[in-house]
Amino acid sequence: QAVPGALLPQDVGDGAVPSPLLRQDEQLELLERLDFVVRNVAELRKEVEELRNSLQHLAVEVVGEVRTHLEETQRMTRRRKFPFPRERSDSTASSSIYFTASSGNANTDDGESEGGYTTANAESDYDRESERESEEGEDEMSSDTVRTVHRDSLDLVPEDESPLVLDSSLEEGLGQLLEQADRLHSGDEQDRREGFQLLLNNKLAYAGQREFLWRLARAHCDMWELTEDAEERRSYATEGKEELELALQKWDQSAECHQWFAILCGQVSEQESIPKRIQAGYTFKEHIDKAIALKPQDPQLYYLLGRWCYQVAHLGWLEKRTVSALFEAPPTATVQDALQNFLRVEELSPGFSKAGRVYIAKCYRDLGNASAAVLWMDLASELPGNTKEDVQSEKELEEMRSV
Repeated sequence: QAVPGALLPQDVGDGAVPSPLLRQDEQLELLERLDFVVRNVAELRKEVEELRNSLQHLAVEVVGEVRTHLEETQRMTRRRKFPFPRERSDSTASSSIYFTASSGNANTDDGESEGGYTTANAESDYDRESERESEEGEDEMSSDTVRTVHRDSLDLVPEDESPLVLDSSLEEGLGQLLEQADRLHSGDEQDRREGFQLLLNNKLAYAGQREFLWRLARAHCDMWELTEDAEERRSYATEGKEELELALQKWDQSAECHQWFAILCGQVSEQESIPKRIQAGYTFKEHIDKAIALKPQDPQLYYLLGRWCYQVAHLGWLEKRTVSALFEAPPTATVQDALQNFLRVEELSPGFSKAGRVYIAKCYRDLGNASAAVLWMDLASELPGNTKEDVQSEKELEEMRSV
C-alpha cells in the first residue's frame, strides 16, 4: 500500500522500506490523549447546558424582583393618591366611549347640539380633594417615573419580531394575571385602579402577549374615566392608544384590539377641535366594524355601534355643516340603524344593559311608535340601577315619562 510521505523517516532514501512515524506505544498514548480530550469536551458541553439553564432561571428571578419592587412603589403611591373609595361603575360604563354629537350632555329632542363630537360619560365622579395640592410635586414625579417605565417597556418587543414564547411557568402566571385583571376591571373604582397598576407592573414580563396588551389598553380606558384632570386623562388615553397601535401591527385579527383602539381614539379626541373629533369618529366606526366582523356575537360591539349611529343621526346644524365642508363622504346613520343595533344587543344578550333598553325606547319615540317606546321603558325599569350609567338612564326614563 502507498504510505503518505509524512509517515516516512526524513533520512531514508528511495530504496528504504516505509514505516510508520509513530511507534505502537506512541500510538496508544496518542489515542489515550484523544480520548481524554473527547471526555473533556463532553463534560464542557454539559456544563454549558447547565449554565444556560441557570441563566434562564436567573432571568425569571430578576423579572420577579423588578416586578415586586414596582408593585411596592406603586402601592405606596396609590395609597397616597387615592385614599377615597367611589361608587361602583361596571364594565359597560367604563367602555362607553362614542362618537357623539354633544358636549358630554344628553341629546335634546330636537337633535341640535353645539359642542360637536365628544365622548359619552365624560362627567367626573367626584371633585378633587384640596389636600392634594401640597403633594402635587411628589405625585408628578411619581407619575413621570411610571410613565417613563411604561414608555421604555414599549421597546422590549421590536415591531418586526414575532411574539415571545413563554415558558410553562410564565404562561401559567399570565393566565392567573389575566383572570385577576378581568375581575378587577368589573369591580368598583378602587378595583379598576388596582387592575391598572397590576397590569402596568407586569408589563416587563408580558409586553409581547396579545391578551395582556389589550387588557392593559382597557385599563388605560378605565383610568381615563376615573381621572378628572384633563392632561392626565389625555395621557392615559394616548398611552393606551400607542399600546394598541403596536399590537394591531401584529394582531390585526384581534376583535378586542380593534374595539379598545376605537374607544381610545374617542378618548384622545375629547379635547380636540371639531374636525379632529369628526376624524376620530371615522376611526371609531372603522375599527368597531372590524371588531364586529371578527366577533359577530359580542353584544358590547353592537351597543357601541348603536350609540354611534344614534349620535350621528342626531347631529346638529353646526356639525353637519362642518362634516360637509371637510369631508367628501360624511358619515351617515339613521335612528333606524341605531335601533337595529340595539335590538341585536337584546337578541344576543337579553337585559344586557339598562342603558341599551332606554336607547331602544328613545329610538321608537323618535320614529313615532309611542306604544313600543312605552313597552321598552317598562322593560328598562325592570333592570337594576347600580352603576353610574344606570343612574343616568333612570333619569332619562323619568324625563321621557313626564313628557
